[in-house]
Amino acid sequence: MYEALISYVRNHSVTPLTEIDIEAIKDFFIPKKIRKRQYFLQEGDICKHAAFIVKGAMRHYTIDEKGEEHIVRLSIENWWVLDRESYTMLTPSVYNIDAWEDCEVLLVTRPNMLTLNSIPAIKEMREKIFENYVIASQKRLSSISLSAEERYADLMKNNPEFLQRFPLHIIASYLGVSRETLSRIRGHVVKK
Repeated sequence: MYEALISYVRNHSVTPLTEIDIEAIKDFFIPKKIRKRQYFLQEGDICKHAAFIVKGAMRHYTIDEKGEEHIVRLSIENWWVLDRESYTMLTPSVYNIDAWEDCEVLLVTRPNMLTLNSIPAIKEMREKIFENYVIASQKRLSSISLSAEERYADLMKNNPEFLQRFPLHIIASYLGVSRETLSRIRGHVVKK
């Protein structure tokens, strides 16, 4: 299970990992299985762990006063899952994060991640993750001004695996469109 994380660290840093570094990673990350529909984090709880997804898919969402879900983020293998604000500030989360598929994850607490930051490769990886997070957040915000068709085309281009792993209603919520609108858009794409 740790091989995926070690490979991820190596791919996101130029500094090599030593055997001592690898043992530290194994000591600080806790393997866990999360069943489909089981919560990783519930609204109101404090996010005490960051999770590296080894296997499976998760969704990060809010529920409005009408009981409707609004998907904020979708995550699959080799992605990190957490409520960044709650994890950092130790404040109650406004999000729910649950497993859409059965998942195998590696969990790390914030104090342990900060300890691991003394490993140069981990520090580089965290900096790279943060840069990618900022870029992805900017793209997500700028997509608000795109048409529904453009948002779907962007998803097809950048995360086509989401279309295979998540059902239509989840994809529609992630794109901020109705299920019917997404069906119409998909129909046009198929005809082209």
